[in-house]
Amino acid sequence: MILWPVLAASAMIVSVTSPAARATEPPTATESAAASTAESATKPTTDSASATQSTAELATESVAATPELSPVSPAVTANPVPPAPIAVAAGPTAPTPTANPVNGPIAAGPAQPSPQPSTGAIAQGEPAPSPATEEPAAPEQTPTEARVLVAEVVVAGAEATLQEEVYKVIRTRPGQTATRSQLQEDINRIFATGLFANVRAVPDDTPLGVRVTFEVTPNPVLQAVRIEGSTVLPATEIDRIFSPLYGSTLNLNKLQESIKQLTQWYQSNGYVLAQVVGSPRVGRDGNVTLEVAEGQIEDINITFLNDEGKPTNEDGTTVTGRTRDFIVFREMDTKPGAVFNRDQIQKDLRRVFGLGIFEDVQLTLNPGTDPRKVDVSVNLQEKNTAVLGTEVGFSSTSGIFGSVSFQEQNLGGNNQKLGAEVQLSERGLGFDLSFTDPWIAGDPNRTSYTVNLYKRRSISLIFDGGEREVELDNGDLPRVDRTGGRVVFSRPLSSTWSGSLGAEFQHVRIVDRDGDLSPEDEDGNQLAFNEDGKDDIFTLQLALTNDRRNDRVTPTQGSFFRVGLDQAIPITGIFFTRLRANYSRYFPVEFTKFTAGPETIAVNLQAGGVFGDLPPYEAFPLGGTNSVRGFDEGEVGSGRYFFQSSVEYRFPLLKVTEQIPVGGVLFLDFATDLGSGEDVPGQPAVVREKPGWGVGYGVGLRARTPFGPIRLDYGWNSEGGNRLHFGIGERF
Repeated sequence: MILWPVLAASAMIVSVTSPAARATEPPTATESAAASTAESATKPTTDSASATQSTAELATESVAATPELSPVSPAVTANPVPPAPIAVAAGPTAPTPTANPVNGPIAAGPAQPSPQPSTGAIAQGEPAPSPATEEPAAPEQTPTEARVLVAEVVVAGAEATLQEEVYKVIRTRPGQTATRSQLQEDINRIFATGLFANVRAVPDDTPLGVRVTFEVTPNPVLQAVRIEGSTVLPATEIDRIFSPLYGSTLNLNKLQESIKQLTQWYQSNGYVLAQVVGSPRVGRDGNVTLEVAEGQIEDINITFLNDEGKPTNEDGTTVTGRTRDFIVFREMDTKPGAVFNRDQIQKDLRRVFGLGIFEDVQLTLNPGTDPRKVDVSVNLQEKNTAVLGTEVGFSSTSGIFGSVSFQEQNLGGNNQKLGAEVQLSERGLGFDLSFTDPWIAGDPNRTSYTVNLYKRRSISLIFDGGEREVELDNGDLPRVDRTGGRVVFSRPLSSTWSGSLGAEFQHVRIVDRDGDLSPEDEDGNQLAFNEDGKDDIFTLQLALTNDRRNDRVTPTQGSFFRVGLDQAIPITGIFFTRLRANYSRYFPVEFTKFTAGPETIAVNLQAGGVFGDLPPYEAFPLGGTNSVRGFDEGEVGSGRYFFQSSVEYRFPLLKVTEQIPVGGVLFLDFATDLGSGEDVPGQPAVVREKPGWGVGYGVGLRARTPFGPIRLDYGWNSEGGNRLHFGIGERF
């Protein structure tokens, strides 16, 4: 009978000595003992030649020819969220058989049936069948696998470098005993290197023991990686990720790491639905093909929600909205057919929310009819956009008055804005009418326009405040009465830049409370540009804005920059150029952590100047709620030029409700007229003894209510005074 029992595992025994060298070496003491034992054993029933021929035939039958990728090659996959470690699929480990003295090869690959029970050829992944025998069973069976002495280990089918990779991982050694399970384990270890498409172990009897030959089929040399299904992945990224592997034997482990890098590129660039699907297809020419599903958008739908956030009402009817779908779609750069990008969709949703007509904007992703595509549902909860108000009261400017106001933010469902306010008082009629179309229909550049007509009268901050009160001859304060109109066109220039161009005409009169002209104060100082107290001003207006804030209402990071130019045209006799710049920057910080919510350091810088003719009421007023807090309105000064800065530390305090968070503020303000108070005609700041510069500091509260953000600040100033300030929206 044949001396060595069945080796049914995937362990391979590798000799660090080449077969040729081993054939010429004298046997060791162990080998001599093994040879003596072999000679004293019962002779095999077949001669040596026939046994060798039978083994060769079995080995040939056990080889699995694979045209592209061996079925037992590692399955390489990648998922949208960090890819799982490489799964090396080498097949299930063969069960441990009982000791049967049967010889035969152990092959990796598709399960192969045993050609004949007497040979005991076991394919990986299939239990060894028990050979048929007429002899009675042994009195006792032991679950322990039989072990045989290994005389030699040979690696066939690979060059020396790859042979060394095999020798490094296998644990079967010449001069030691082995079992089939041990060989199966070694086969798995060889596959785990990722370098081979097929592996099998072929045992042969020798006078000194068993020679184990690991017959390996290396993967081809990697020539190129091709990506199918990609529309957004640059070719340069494919080369950057995979080119280090080119020219070497394909290593599926390294390929998997590169696939992880590929997935990471998609994730980092916002393509969060992209994934590599299926296993790599390896061609005999060394070209590897990967297929990706990038998450293409099949369709985008609009769904309206009720006040409870549901798409259907209690009676089961679908919620309908007033806003027309195209108003939402035109704000979104994401279109059907595009690849879903998280960063872009967030920008789109911010623009939709920024329309000011929705209480909430959400996004839902649903499977498309094509399982590799996605349907996007934009869920909108509309808010009440129409406001009607009435007011009756008394003011120093108008006396007893009554007013009616109306605001509509979504006229006709087109996001057009209409505002009207009419005030009737014992001292005259005032009105302010405005209409805004945020996107002229059919314009591909998203041009908007605003038309405004007005008649306003107010006490100018230029002629108020200061240590000394200067009045008119009749003891009244001067008022600025403006009647005019304005039209402005605006359009985005890029994702962050926008520009506007407009024209405005004003007829300005300096009057007292009764509306009578008052061109001079009690000291004879000029209050208007013309001596009769009436000015006509026609200006062309140009502005550029760069907005990188993460939130336009309550920003916590980013920046905002605006520069404006007003050019008065001298057809009315007044010619000047006014420049003004405004810059804000927001830095997220973590200092107090009183409660959950963002903390921010906000910085604002402003500067401006007027060159040429300057009507006194067109100077820059300094001090007050929107300038230096702690001072009264306009109390710091009024100049031809100015510089102003503010720093705020904004932090969360508590939540009255989930919808009304309350925050705190520490602030420091500074402003100066740069010594230009004397350059204003009539020197209104000088005669009222305004300091020309000032510092304010204090604390404040912020509440984000359904009616908009509200701020309350208490400030102390550098002159020793203090003041409480109330405002709508953030200071900047």
